Amino acid sequence: MKIIAPERSFMRTAADDYLKMAKAYFEDAEHFFETGDHINAFACVNYAHGWLDAGARLGLFDVGEDDQLFTLFE
Repeated sequence: MKIIAPERSFMRTAADDYLKMAKAYFEDAEHFFETGDHINAFACVNYAHGWLDAGARLGLFDVGEDDQLFTLFE
């Protein structure tokens, strides 16, 4: 996965924000997993993927045409 929105565009700001949110939820997932709270860890991993999936659908991220893991727009 890589950001494909142009550097100086509004969409780049959105892509950076989506990636920031995905990373934050993934870090939360790691914390919950380490403390034994596997339910919240699983929920956070799903939220992280949701941010990446939405970014891929909007065309913010290049996910290599992986339509199994991501919901791509045709």
